[in-house]
Order: sequence, then C-alpha cells, then structure tokens
Amino acid sequence: MNNKELFEKSLKYVPGGVHSPVRSFKGLHTTPRFVNRGKGAFIWDEEGKDFIDFCMSFGPLIHGHQDPEIKEAIIKALDNGWTFGACEKYSLELAEFIVNKIPFIEQIRFVNSGTEAVMTAIRLARGVTGRSKIIKFNGCYHGHTDSMLIKAGSGLAGEAEASSKGVTKHQAEDTLICELGDLNEVKEVFERFPTDIAAIFIEPLPANNGLLVQTQEFLQGLRDLCTKHGAMLVFDEVISGFRIGFGGMSEKTGIHPDIVTYGKIIGGGMPVGAIAGKKQIMEFLAPIGPVYQAGTLSGNPVAMAAGLVNLKKLTPEAYVKLENNTKNVVALMQDWMNKNGFEDYQTIQYGSLFYPISTHKKLTNIGDLPSNMGERFKKLFEVFLNKGIYLAPNGYEVGFGSLAHDEKVQEELKRRLWT
Repeated sequence: MNNKELFEKSLKYVPGGVHSPVRSFKGLHTTPRFVNRGKGAFIWDEEGKDFIDFCMSFGPLIHGHQDPEIKEAIIKALDNGWTFGACEKYSLELAEFIVNKIPFIEQIRFVNSGTEAVMTAIRLARGVTGRSKIIKFNGCYHGHTDSMLIKAGSGLAGEAEASSKGVTKHQAEDTLICELGDLNEVKEVFERFPTDIAAIFIEPLPANNGLLVQTQEFLQGLRDLCTKHGAMLVFDEVISGFRIGFGGMSEKTGIHPDIVTYGKIIGGGMPVGAIAGKKQIMEFLAPIGPVYQAGTLSGNPVAMAAGLVNLKKLTPEAYVKLENNTKNVVALMQDWMNKNGFEDYQTIQYGSLFYPISTHKKLTNIGDLPSNMGERFKKLFEVFLNKGIYLAPNGYEVGFGSLAHDEKVQEELKRRLWT
C-alpha cells in the first residue's frame, strides 16, 4: 500500500489517522509519509523513497537512527526481559550516571514521557509549597496535561483560559499566563498572588512554538523572583536537556532550577521521561513523601539500557561535532533559500536545534512570529519533501541536527537541494 492508501485506512481506525496530532500533515497539501525504517540520518517510507531526516523523532535520536552501540544495548536488555515491574539495576545505573554528572541535582525519578514528568513536577511543586497556582508562558509547551493546555485570557496579566476542550475552568484558573521576556509582568502576577504561586514553569530554551531564545537576564530574573517569593523554579528541559549540552540550559546559563524535567534523549529513542532535583525536594515523592506518583513501566529496563549508552557517548568532543554538523546544515539550507525564492527566511540556530522562519525579526515570544508563516512554511516544506529532505511537518516545530548528519550527509544534502 502507498502512503495515501495507508492514511485513508488509518483514518478508519485511528482519530485523525494519527497517534499524535503533528504527524497528520494538517494544513499541508500532501499525505503523511508512513515511515518503514531509519538508518543514520535517513528514513525510508513505505513506498521506498528515502529522506534526509531533520525531525529525528522530534529530538531524541541525537546519534541518528539505529546507532549500533545503542542497538546492541537494547538487544542485550531484551535478552534478559523487557519489563519486570520490580526493582532492577538498569535504572539505578542510569540514575547514578546522570546525578554524578549534573551537579545541581541529587535525585532523579524516571517516568514514561515528558508530559508525565511535567505532570509530576506540577504535583510535586504544589506538594512542597502547599500552594495551588503555577505560572507558565505563552509559547512554551509542556505536554498535554490539563494544567498546561492553557492560553492567555483577554483580561489582566496572568488571567488564562483553556486551550483544549476537556480542561475545566477551575484548572485553567490555577494556571497563570505571562509573556516570554516580560519580567515586569511576572512581578505583577506575584504581587497579585503573593502567597498562592507554587512554581514558575518555563522551557529555558522555548522550542515548541519556534525557537524563542531567552536572555540570561530574564531567566535569572525568574530565579530571583522564585527565591524571593518562596516559589519553585521548574525548567522543562525535555527538548534542551542533554542536547544543548549534557546539563542542558542549566549548564549553559549557570541558573539552577529547583526541579528539572527531562525526556527524549534520556532514553536513547525509547519512551522515557524524568524529574530531578535536590534530595529534600525529591523525597516529597512517595513512598517516603506525601506526593503520590507511580508507573508500571517507569524505569523500563530496555529504555534505561539504551539511555545509559546514549548518554555515555555524549562527550565534549561529540557536542562540538554535533553543533558543527548543525551549523553546516543550516548554512547549506540558508544559501539555497536565499537564491530560490525564500529570501524572507532566516534560520535561527542554537546548538543542534534550528528553525527556518519567514521573517528577519529577532524572535523572543510568539507575538514575533509572522501571521503568514503557516502558508510560507507549507511551500518550503513541500519543496524540501520533494527533494528528499524531511522537516517536522509543522511550521512551529524546530529542526534537529544529529551526529549522523556528517560530512557525507552534508554533501548529499547539498546535491539534493540543487538538483
């Protein structure tokens, strides 16, 4: 069956034909590609067409598809059994490795997704502080838990409303919305709710509504406000953690959150998430603390084994190569866009993340995104797709470089762009 036939069949059995909305190619004039396999920097669809992959499963495949060492670790773990629902050494080894490498965390708990990690962090922050409200920012995505599917309301700073059906008014009222980069607005919200705010949640490198790089001053200001008002600072590093550097944006900025959430790379491409922080905070979690959290498949031995090998391969030299690979890819794409009708595009890069966008403005919040970006991205995406270059199929999603996007792949990218 070809891609179109597979999608039509999927529509019959699956809501919208997909198991995650961004895969649906909604708004694009083409059919989702059903991927059959991946290797290195490439994927192949069910029709046998190959693509240079810059989606990389939305981030976790930092070593590319089917890295042989990670694959070997997965197979070895499978030979011993793939789930136990009991204590095992695999998660202990990964926990020890991470805690020993990241100085501001003392304990870590593994879960099964970034959304689950954030959900746990919300409950933990409320449990530790005894407060109910949280602050989040327009343009930051923290998974599909109810408290985070909230958008700014039309009234005063901080007021919010649900951005999804099924989220109650009461839940929306406990989430206060601020604009990225506006420290005065955050101060105003604290003044209105001086003893009610449990935590500020932020992607320190917002990468789900474009790539909205924040200033050191803004992030430090959030740290200072949380300290002053007795609230927790939570960094959602599901995307940036282990990708921008081993310690993520906390390492880059020197700003230490009270709680950090991880996902994606931490499992080497297997389903995983994590929440980490100081021992005095983490020990509020059950079984020794009053904040309940549990998961049958948490600390899955296959994911833990894959994650440990994945992270051990991320040496300082690997990060240098990773950023250089991405820089070279961005330069090739930008050169082609400048000469082929996409002169209005810039490509923002931070580490191994990149974001082509049809404006030359500096982007710091979602208000800086152009109103016509969807239509412009649609044209760029489909041109690239026809050339065998696969970006995430949504104009708000970033691209991901990998260690597999080496000089040979860069030469192939150049050939495909100009053919």
